[in-house]
Amino acid sequence: MGFLWTIIIGFVAGLIAKFLMPGRDPGGFIITTLLGIVGALVATWLGQAVGWYRAGEGAGLIGAVVGAVVVLVIYRFVADRRTTV
Repeated sequence: MGFLWTIIIGFVAGLIAKFLMPGRDPGGFIITTLLGIVGALVATWLGQAVGWYRAGEGAGLIGAVVGAVVVLVIYRFVADRRTTV
């Protein structure tokens, strides 16, 4: 159930990240929400590795949003680099 909850929080975090970082993304809405889910999973994994969260405990909404924004920035950088070269 924790994994499913992380995906739901990641979806919401992706929407919030898109709101915080407006602009044209190469993938659009679907890719942004998928990046939000990846950001939530990364935030959960990193938080558990550092000791902020216990095993089976997912990142909260704020951690997921931060993870989603970081993944979105990396994605934009990589996608922009591909179109430039």
